[in-house]
Amino acid sequence: MDKSVDISIIIPVLNEENSLVELHSKLRDVMDKLENNYEIIFVDDGSTDKSFDILKEINSKDSKVKIIKFRKNFGQSAAMKAGFDHAGGDIIVTMDSDLQNDPRDIPELLRKIREGFDVVSGWRINRKDPITKRIPSKISNFLARHLTGVNIHDFGCTLKAYRKEVLEDIELHGEMHRYIPALVAWKGFKISEVKVNHNPRKYGKTKYNWKRFIKGILDLILITFWQKYSHRPIHIFGGLGIILITLGIFEGIYSIYLKLFYRIDLSDHFLAVASFLSVILGVQFLISGILADICIKNYYRSGEIYNIEKMLE
Repeated sequence: MDKSVDISIIIPVLNEENSLVELHSKLRDVMDKLENNYEIIFVDDGSTDKSFDILKEINSKDSKVKIIKFRKNFGQSAAMKAGFDHAGGDIIVTMDSDLQNDPRDIPELLRKIREGFDVVSGWRINRKDPITKRIPSKISNFLARHLTGVNIHDFGCTLKAYRKEVLEDIELHGEMHRYIPALVAWKGFKISEVKVNHNPRKYGKTKYNWKRFIKGILDLILITFWQKYSHRPIHIFGGLGIILITLGIFEGIYSIYLKLFYRIDLSDHFLAVASFLSVILGVQFLISGILADICIKNYYRSGEIYNIEKMLE
């Protein structure tokens, strides 16, 4: 990790052999015009084509390029986490390797960071993706804005800039890389966005599919829960438990009232069963809240979410 680096650019790579040389050339054209020392970190997320061989060749000719190679495909969140862990820059920029993000937008992201923001997210105002990708993205972004309270338009845009300290101790897994602004906003960091260019895919095919959409929604639900109840999950589980137990008690009291004053046979009445089930479920929620409160201290601290085969610097 080079402490003299000002800016680290992190690029996850998965089977993008045709775009890497062009991407590297465009990046160098942009970054060499800036008065900053920088590094470019490619993270090969288990590519099965010639991506790693091409990256090795780029690395042999450019001292600013570093390569992290995974043993297998661990996913984009893991690739970004590995890049964050090994980045030396005070400012970290992330972008895709498929040439759809435009390196010429990086100076604007950096300008916004220097205005005092901690995270600057790209907004692909004029996306060049097919409608089958844009519609799920609009749904996901709508839900993300309303559930997390972070008012940015394009959570899924990989082109983002971060201050280094924002990413310290951040836990990424699943599809959570797209929700980093939401993960850090609840810590008090300042979020902004800028409009960026978006190019049609030039080579290969998209890695996005309906499975990633579903996983992203599930991760969004987890993040929303994490924002509100990460410190004390007993507050939600215990609250539900108390409501159910109270409901069960009132149902039981009313059942006894019907038995004593109206001689109703409770063996065929739903209230007695409902009362019993409500109390049992309430107790289970309370126990779940206590266990979650205990387990939260060790949440995702069991080990790394990736395995590095080799690094080239």
